[in-house]
Amino acid sequence: MDAAFRAILEQIGEDPSRPGLLDTPSRAANAMAFLTKGYGETLDDLVNEALFPSDTSEMIIVQDIELYSMCEHHMLPFIGKCHVAYLPTGKVLGLSKVARIVDMFARRLQIQENLTKEIAEAIASVTDAAGVGVIIEAQHMCMMMRGVEKQNSMMKTSMMLGQFQGDQSTRMEFLSILQLQR
Repeated sequence: MDAAFRAILEQIGEDPSRPGLLDTPSRAANAMAFLTKGYGETLDDLVNEALFPSDTSEMIIVQDIELYSMCEHHMLPFIGKCHVAYLPTGKVLGLSKVARIVDMFARRLQIQENLTKEIAEAIASVTDAAGVGVIIEAQHMCMMMRGVEKQNSMMKTSMMLGQFQGDQSTRMEFLSILQLQR
């Protein structure tokens, strides 16, 4: 990857041998590896049996999980927050694992619509929940720094599975709890 970043610097008209850029190809390669580390992670390894018996059947919400991802079209960042809710059926997921699942999928080249769906499906598959709701709110640098250059635009996506999709009152409870916290 170092050689590829060196070639990019040359293609934009820079001199990779100048003092300020000497280590840039290596630093950029390390940064890219970190920003895409989700490719090397699996759901099973991540969850690592952090499922705990529980008789609660009430909604569990983890709100405002910050996320950083990269748009697969321009390889520019999108930055935002994710809200995850699920209705447990006999087991709950360790709290940090929800955030780690968000990070695993966010640390891949993505579009926000797919990211939202992947997180929801992963939470559903791990927990066997009666329903899962995921909402992502993010600002996209590909829209802010280039193209239409709209600085205040915010994309919001949602994915509702199970009871969140089929029962309007469950969906509304999730949305109203998110609003109460603002």
